[in-house]
Formats: sequence, C-alpha cells, structure tokens
Amino acid sequence: MNLSRPARALGMLSGGLDSSLATSLLQQQGIEVVGVNFSTGFCRADHQRQVHRKGTDPKKLRNEALRAGADFGLEVHIIDIASEYLEVLRHPRHGYGKNANPCIDCRVLMMSRARDFMAEADCDFVFTGEVLGQRPKSQTRRSMNIVAEESGLGDQLLRPLSAKLLAPTRAEREGLVDRERLLGLSGRDRNPQLRLAEKWGLLDMPQPAGGCCSLTDAGYSNRIFDLFAHGRREDIDHEDLLLCKAGRHFRISEYAKVVVARYEEENAFLDNFSGTRIHFCSVDHTGPVAVLDLNPGIEAGDELLETAARITARYGKGKREPRVRVQVRHCGEDRLLDVVPASPAECEAWVLR
Repeated sequence: MNLSRPARALGMLSGGLDSSLATSLLQQQGIEVVGVNFSTGFCRADHQRQVHRKGTDPKKLRNEALRAGADFGLEVHIIDIASEYLEVLRHPRHGYGKNANPCIDCRVLMMSRARDFMAEADCDFVFTGEVLGQRPKSQTRRSMNIVAEESGLGDQLLRPLSAKLLAPTRAEREGLVDRERLLGLSGRDRNPQLRLAEKWGLLDMPQPAGGCCSLTDAGYSNRIFDLFAHGRREDIDHEDLLLCKAGRHFRISEYAKVVVARYEEENAFLDNFSGTRIHFCSVDHTGPVAVLDLNPGIEAGDELLETAARITARYGKGKREPRVRVQVRHCGEDRLLDVVPASPAECEAWVLR
C-alpha cells in the first residue's frame, strides 16, 4: 500500500503495561499512533475518584489512558459506550467470565466502535495490547478470532505482542508493519513484558493486576447477579450499578435491599442517592447513612422501613441501646422511627457477600 503519509494506527490504549508496550513497539517502527479508550462505566479508578477515600494513592485516581497519551506524545480519544454496554452486561452472547465480566462481548463492542472510529481518525488499522493465552476468557485463539470477525475488523486488527503466533494481518502483508519486529508472547507470565518495559524506560504505569474492570470483582459481581435474580435484569441502569459499588448490602425482601455506608466518604456518596432512594440516619448517635433500594413500582411499607431503620441502627454507635431513633427521608419529607437495633444474626442472614 502506497501512502502519502506515514502509516497511522488506532490503538486501544488503557495505559496499562501491555497496551503501552504495543504502542511503543509500533512507534519504534515510525508508525503514528492515535489512542482510543472506551468508557464503559465499570472502571475501578472512576469509582475511586467518585468516593475519593482519604489516604488513597493519587496514582489510583488518575486516568491511565490520558497519562499514557501524554507520555507517548499522542492524542487519546475517550469514547463513552456506557449505554451500549448495559445490553452487553444484561445479555452477553458469549456468556460471562469467572464473575459478571462479559469479556468477549465487551471486546466485540469495543472493536466494533474502533472500526467505526478508524476512518474518522484517518487510521489504517487497529491494534490492541492483547497477549495470546493471557486471559482465559477473552484471549484464547478462538476468542480473539471471534472478536475480529464479529466486530467487522477482521484482518485489520493487529495484536503486536503476539503477532508472530497469529496469522499475518493486512497491515503486515501490505508492508505497513514489519512483522519481523513484532513479538510472539503468550501465556500469563508477565516477566517478559516487565523486562521490555524496563528496557524501553516505560516505568510510570500501574502494575499488572487483572485490569481495572470492576466486573471482575467477585463481591461486586454478586451484587449485580442479586439484582438480576430479583427482577432487575431488564430495567437496571447505571445508578443501580453505581450503588452496587459502595457500602454493605442487605437483601431484606424479594423487592428490597438496604445499603449501609462503611466510612465517612461513603456517607457522602450515599447522600447522592437521597433523591431517588429512601434515606436513613440515626438521630442521637453517630452512625452511617443508609438507603433503601426498591424495585420499580414497589412501595415502602412499614415493615420494610422498620427493617431498614433497624439495620441502620445496628451499624451506629447506638447498636447496644434498647431503642434508637432513626430519621427516614423520602421525597423531601422526614419522619422518625423508634426501633430496636437489628441483631448480628439478623444482619448476617440478610447480608450479601
């Protein structure tokens, strides 16, 4: 292929080890790289920025894709696919990974959007930092082929770190990329990548830890699956999913659960839900904020309100008092409930692990 400009590649840039190595590898061949990062709404760093607990390492709050773009001197486009991703989460064609992570369908969605953006960014092909065999769900040879085919990218999708173990792509065949200067990495051992990062001076990046997707977390996934199991698969929205990331969760009925803050910053975080959920806090004792989360169309009867208030009281300073007054706020109206704090055994029976 004869071009009047240097070859340009659209890179899936997370800012992690593998995508950074893939970017460096192509830049070493004189290829211009444009970065793209897709926001699904499930990045751990996004949630850490929202809650921002005291003492959190500032590096854990930064956007690694933008940081990597600055380090490599390239433009990075952040594209929001959160709405589209909800359907992937609800009904993944290729199923979930170990937890609620629909990894193959996630990659198909991202690569489909990358294919659409490739022409807009005036790029010749798309590349990722994927390594063959590194992840059991999405980085097998079969899964990688599915992603290339179903996204519509086909052989316009290059994986530079494992290219020598995969069929040549169009960019390699047409001379845009020198295949001999690509790599043949495979498996879960990250030591080869770490050695390359040291050799190339790529030092300021997060250490490999399974990625930043919160859907790989077992506790968070259990809360999502709990919603699905209680009639919330089709109507779930991002506020529901955001609430799943914070606090202790207690399933008190088929249609209701209580979320109790664990520390000061989560109190402030749960306060943000007071306009859409029923809000609880102890009046006479220091304690956490709690919210009652109901399925759409369900009214909060006295029994649900009392149970939520009792759980709120159990996690405050008045938990050993015979009775505790709890303020209940909903739709701008307040009321007081005088309740017996829930027992440890009751809370254990309700808690979601």
